[in-house]
Amino acid sequence: MATLVATGCSGSTGQSASPGASSDMKADLLIGQYPGADSAPLFIAMERGFFKEEGLNVKQEAIQAPQAVLGKLSNGTMDVVLGSYATILTIQEAGTEKFKYIADSYQGAAGAFGVMVKKGSTVKQVSDLKGKKIGVNALKGLGVLTMNPHMKIAGLDPTKDITYVEVPTTNWLSSLDKGDVDAVWMTDPYVSQAKKELGATMLLDTMSGPTDGLPITGWAATEKWVAENPKTLAAFQRAMAKAQNIAATDRAAVTKILPTFTKIPAETASTINLGNYPTTLSAQRIQRVADLMLEADMLKQKLDVNSMIYSAQG
Repeated sequence: MATLVATGCSGSTGQSASPGASSDMKADLLIGQYPGADSAPLFIAMERGFFKEEGLNVKQEAIQAPQAVLGKLSNGTMDVVLGSYATILTIQEAGTEKFKYIADSYQGAAGAFGVMVKKGSTVKQVSDLKGKKIGVNALKGLGVLTMNPHMKIAGLDPTKDITYVEVPTTNWLSSLDKGDVDAVWMTDPYVSQAKKELGATMLLDTMSGPTDGLPITGWAATEKWVAENPKTLAAFQRAMAKAQNIAATDRAAVTKILPTFTKIPAETASTINLGNYPTTLSAQRIQRVADLMLEADMLKQKLDVNSMIYSAQG
């Protein structure tokens, strides 16, 4: 199994050493995580003491998207961030910050990502979305990226016929229920929660057809942090490798941990459609995301993902 990592950037001072940490290793880390199934391995690692075993004291902070915490990542207040590959690639091209991918997290699977409409909606098929508003957690993120190819297949122009509206993850259900938007792109466990609590239905599975099995989210750290903290990086890598392997092979471990950091009830967590937890970090898989973004005009030029993959040799 390829080694997996999750760490962040430099600049923090006054870090105390945890048991097992070497004197030149940063021991106290703050991790930005997305409150969904993507982050399950992080919480498994925390619960089972994998970080402590490596001499690390890890704290986490729920975030909406990496853009919202770029300042923290740049000044070292936050050490690593979980973000959709689409979001990190957008930031990378803009030059706002330079990242290295340090671990894969989550990959799409049928039923786990899709466009949800409320019970009784007049929207019955994708073409009915013309002139409608769709809620997404980021205007240049995974939701838009995976919806656009399907919109085109349905004969819609995503730039003219659809209005994407930014809706925080925590407001997905309420925005759909109140009618603030006509549909919301959601990920499970929120998909299952919307079905159960609102009687909502999935209009479009955005991990099908042209976007089947697309890589979803990964852990990223700034280039500066990666260069300056190799021992911390390796320690975090070992801890996350253990947790990622558990998530990949033990569904019960994932569904047990989900209610501890999301608002998803245990009974919902046990029945949700989960994506996959890759145990290798593949430039080839992630390149597929970058190429799809270029085709969708979400990137101005082709990005070589291989250059963004962290390796111990540099």
